[in-house]
Amino acid sequence: MSRPLSVPTTTSLQSWGRLSESNQQAWYPSGRHCSLPGDSNSSLLPYGMGRSYGDLPFNPGGLALMGRALDRFISFDANTGELCCESGVLLGEILQLTVPKGWFLPVTPGSQFVTVGGAIANDVHGKNHHRAGCFGNHLLEFELLRSSGDRLQLKPNDPLFAATVAGLGLTGLITWARMQLIPVRSNQMSVESIRFEGLDGFFELSKESDASHDYTVAWVDCLASRGRGIFFRANHAFAGVGSEEGSCATQPLRTEPLRTKLLRTKRRSMPFTPPVSLVNGLSLRAFNALYFHWPRKRQDTQHYDPFFYPLDSIAHWNRMYGPAGFYQYQFVVGLRDGAAAISEALAEISRAGLGSFLAVLKVFGDRPSPGLMSFPQPGYCLALDFPRQPQLMALFQRLDRIILNAQGRLYPAKDACMSPQMFQQGYPRWQAFAQHIDPKFSSAFWRRVTG
Repeated sequence: MSRPLSVPTTTSLQSWGRLSESNQQAWYPSGRHCSLPGDSNSSLLPYGMGRSYGDLPFNPGGLALMGRALDRFISFDANTGELCCESGVLLGEILQLTVPKGWFLPVTPGSQFVTVGGAIANDVHGKNHHRAGCFGNHLLEFELLRSSGDRLQLKPNDPLFAATVAGLGLTGLITWARMQLIPVRSNQMSVESIRFEGLDGFFELSKESDASHDYTVAWVDCLASRGRGIFFRANHAFAGVGSEEGSCATQPLRTEPLRTKLLRTKRRSMPFTPPVSLVNGLSLRAFNALYFHWPRKRQDTQHYDPFFYPLDSIAHWNRMYGPAGFYQYQFVVGLRDGAAAISEALAEISRAGLGSFLAVLKVFGDRPSPGLMSFPQPGYCLALDFPRQPQLMALFQRLDRIILNAQGRLYPAKDACMSPQMFQQGYPRWQAFAQHIDPKFSSAFWRRVTG
């Protein structure tokens, strides 16, 4: 028998970039068998952990469906690596359960504090996109609850499956998902770190590493005129490497939430918001020089946590940008003109003197995503963080032109200021996608980029 959602309560939701807040009515699902509120005139939108940087998870005046309440594991086959869980389970909670049994997420973004529903709605990618594609490539099935009350079990050959993967939460509420994990033999990673001078060094290392390493990514000093950086490539380590914790011994399935252990793990924290951004021209140049020259082993073995989730080690790290917050500008450009576009974009950033503390560059492979609106495409992806400041919008407009000329697009999950023109040219299938939107679902982002 269906159970209705709980009585709504007012809550304040803030974007991860700390650029805006939205006071909304929040509804908490009582379980995956719940019903959506059918007697409300307000529009609906799922809300997970709030790790989107801009207004993507906001729906001012509407009801926020607090997906984190759907936090139960349903089944896990330790022989095949097939996992079924509710959509509010965190990626980090999956790893806590499955790594000791010899299985790992097929694709993971740069934070483990992301719900399964959020990973599907944004079709997240990771350091292994050149081999594994997106999160959606490894989904076997999920259930979508529509405002009509229909509960649809969707598989990859269904048009609504394609619309929901990277569907920005607009096609309904995902209640549970079934996915295929990948086998591993320990909790350790074999990591190689290589300094390079100039973007040509990055492209050469990428070409050399794609066939031999599952994971590749680079940090770039975007204040350096030649684009120097550090290239990281890695594979999962063999059995016997690392601690006993990674021995992959079989354990019984835990059906209770793992949130307590994951969220209460002791981590360093940014305890307060400073009055001004700690990221500025002086600190950027000092940090980038220090990070580039910091003594590090070329080859190392380390736990998966610091390799995949370095920023998760600092709770509330987004506070360091001060009360004004920060923008992330993440884009992908095609292979044909992409190398020149990346070089031009970095030169533009260097000339503006608005360098990024976090500048991450990687190559996307050619494995197509099942999602109609998925961000990745074959080419080069660059992600940049900028403290909020008046001259930033003029820089973004110049970068927009470079990206469009190179057949590129911006990432909605990281966006807070994309123009309708930029969105519609970057996502030419947006009108076909719009036909699948649930009539009761909406978002501030969607209204902004479609008018």
